[in-house]
Amino acid sequence: MNYLRDVMSNKKPILALIILSAVLLSLPFLVPGTGFLSLVGFVPLLLAERVAEETRMKGFFWWHYLCFLLWNAVTTFWVCNATLGGGIFASVANAFQMSLVFSLFRWGKKRLGGAVPYLLLAFAWIAWERWYLTSAQISWPWLVLGNSFARTTGWIQWYEFTGALGGSLWVWACNLVVFGLLMSLGSGNWKRLNKKAKAASLIGAAALFAAPPVISMFLKPDEPDGWLDVFIAQPNIDVYGKRGGLTQEEQNAILLGLLEDAPKDSATLLIAPETFTSDIIMNDISVSPTVGAFERFMADRPLSGLLFGASTWEYLGGPSRPSKTARQLNNGSWVESHNTALMLTGGGNIQTYHKNKLVVGVEMMPYPSVFRPIDDMLGGVMGRCVGDGKAANLVYNGIKIGCAICYESVYGEFCADYIRDGASLLTIITNDAWWGDTPGYRQHLSYASLRAIETRRWIARCGNTGISAIIDPSGRILDSTPWWEQTSLRGRVGLSDKETFFVRHGDFTGRICVLMFILILCAAVVRRFTSGK
Repeated sequence: MNYLRDVMSNKKPILALIILSAVLLSLPFLVPGTGFLSLVGFVPLLLAERVAEETRMKGFFWWHYLCFLLWNAVTTFWVCNATLGGGIFASVANAFQMSLVFSLFRWGKKRLGGAVPYLLLAFAWIAWERWYLTSAQISWPWLVLGNSFARTTGWIQWYEFTGALGGSLWVWACNLVVFGLLMSLGSGNWKRLNKKAKAASLIGAAALFAAPPVISMFLKPDEPDGWLDVFIAQPNIDVYGKRGGLTQEEQNAILLGLLEDAPKDSATLLIAPETFTSDIIMNDISVSPTVGAFERFMADRPLSGLLFGASTWEYLGGPSRPSKTARQLNNGSWVESHNTALMLTGGGNIQTYHKNKLVVGVEMMPYPSVFRPIDDMLGGVMGRCVGDGKAANLVYNGIKIGCAICYESVYGEFCADYIRDGASLLTIITNDAWWGDTPGYRQHLSYASLRAIETRRWIARCGNTGISAIIDPSGRILDSTPWWEQTSLRGRVGLSDKETFFVRHGDFTGRICVLMFILILCAAVVRRFTSGK
């Protein structure tokens, strides 16, 4: 380490290591087939941290914060296309939380010896990811480490057992093993090992890297129990020109024109995108002009069902606020907003499901007791959508269908709730047009493949501007539409009533990591008070 310390006394090499880590962690989210880079992505950062410790470098927090900020900015800059402030906040705040986890690891190194602090880092990171995915109101789990393999799905068929956090654990295990080997070489400990120990170390490391992809080669989804025809319409409405451009009637004409190509005499599920209309009042859905147009269209297709999304409203009376986020109108009544999926079937039957996993700020106000007074003073700039409280299936032709609305498809265990409720098929309706032609919509599409593997369900995905797709239970995109093109997609999807280990038992990987994090953290706290350090 003396040689390494001398070389790194100049901060430029540390900066190079920081940038290298940011690049290695970013590329899997940007370039298909590069998921393997995440398996060594943290190694340069850990090397820089080790040197900072050896040289007693001050202010290293800002160096690892820079690494995480670059990673967030490079991979999720596209959020700024929809909301500049929200995009900046997402990168800055998410990187800060990553740095807090890394700082906890550095604090643990002062209390715990050997490899234990590095275990604390891995388990703390995954515990934080699980908190994002399950409990946090301000939640941005886009860069969960297990998502690195969303476009390297041939390596991760075992997600049907572990879910995406199993991938996060694999990432950390590989990074720590490579870092440990490099430290052993740099310190001279490697030379003191006998041949059997060296061979065992190298074979173990190789097995850690190779075993998951090899195991994936032998994991195949079961054959479907049946099939369903689907017809996906991609109207390609420009959201930024929507208010001053096409009227809702004109948009309806575009969508129905696409749906005209769907068969009339067979059972077909027609799918339209998220938030296609905003003229639906939940108190009386039938008065909506859009619903009326759809009902007239469906009268010629009695065997079909139409699944579509809408921004809906519900008016509530009474002197007191019906929910923490309800807005009061001038006449004293209250209104709640929803991001809703609707299923229209024969006989005018309409089912609804309100989106639960809402985008912070745009759709959802976190911690309303804190933020609502502030938002009221600002004139109501934050979204206040209200969800159903849990994943709920829609039913077509006796088939339970889970419909993840946009952001919900990022949450693995939440999507598994659809399957636990009996869904034979998953659908995703989304409107990624807000992000423009950036990596955002491609990343979002790729995460659908993770949900397919975890649940072993076929997925029919409809995006307003694309990419719409049909995805099989192995996560393969079998057919898809181009981006930014008015088009449609016709195909068949399989149906299944089987449950994967992940569906039956949930995110056991995350729960185990939380437990291990708590145990190691408790040991560090005890050591802090018993040793006085």
